[in-house]
Amino acid sequence: MSTATGIGSLPGTWDHDYAEAVRLVLDELGDLPHVPELPGRGVTAALTGRGLAVVDGLAADLQPAGWRLTDTSGVDHRRARSLLAQDLDTLEELADGATGALKTQVAGPWTLAATVEKPRGDKVLSDHGARRELAQGLAEGVGAHLADLRRRVRGVDRWIVQVDEPALAAVAHAQVPTASGFGRHRRVDPPELSAHLEWVVAAITDAGGEAWVHSCAPQTPWALVAGTGVAGLSADLDVLGPADLDTFAEALEAGRTAALGVVPSTDPATEPSDAPITERVQRWLDMLGLDPEVVAEHLVVTPTCGLAGASPAWARRAVRLSATVARNL
Repeated sequence: MSTATGIGSLPGTWDHDYAEAVRLVLDELGDLPHVPELPGRGVTAALTGRGLAVVDGLAADLQPAGWRLTDTSGVDHRRARSLLAQDLDTLEELADGATGALKTQVAGPWTLAATVEKPRGDKVLSDHGARRELAQGLAEGVGAHLADLRRRVRGVDRWIVQVDEPALAAVAHAQVPTASGFGRHRRVDPPELSAHLEWVVAAITDAGGEAWVHSCAPQTPWALVAGTGVAGLSADLDVLGPADLDTFAEALEAGRTAALGVVPSTDPATEPSDAPITERVQRWLDMLGLDPEVVAEHLVVTPTCGLAGASPAWARRAVRLSATVARNL
């Protein structure tokens, strides 16, 4: 049977919204709930801040230009770590007795390299040694993060760590702007792109988890991602090109997970029903020559991207709609 899950983010601007977000995913995504993220609470709860809260051995602080690596952690970095621990306390309380699978998310090495600055300015992406150190710190930290989650929610026996890489396409195609804004950082060669992802994937696997990579950006190098040993690929179906579709089909045939973003992640002008979305996925499987009964257990239905930009009402509806489509399949 197909399952449904969320990408990670949900709307909410207050700490008390977090408990409601946890209840939503536990109630509506019972087969594959996820650790909610509420980036609307500010930079310490957003993708990069939360990623730096997981990284081990590196300090950071928030500067006017954004997050920057520093010798000692600044107040905002400490807040990011404190907020993550506070959120996990809430999860631990509300998920008591949960069994089966649970997914968490973390910013990937290339997204962090493209959004975090070196101590003296400009992106970590601009320095080979710095981006290597950041990726290795993330690999170390994600293993400890998964161990913490295992301790908190003991009934879960399948842990999935979704590595979020929205900037991977920009890194691969030399589209990340320099500090001046007038130039672009040079592209990173595929072997290095792959190696940094492999470190993080291996750390997740070694910690007993299952690594997925997610991006809802076009031109993400999915064939490269698939070669890093990931157990799952997650993308907005609308942005996948013909070669990408083949990569996702090959993943399904090999028994890996393909998470397809097919439910709108922002409030649509006209609310869709489950029937046409279900039919779209069935047509996609038919086009690729995949037997729905054979691949169903490896197929996951999701919104097209995170739901942070949706209204609370649509976020709830999108979560429920994803679950309904999965049941239909």
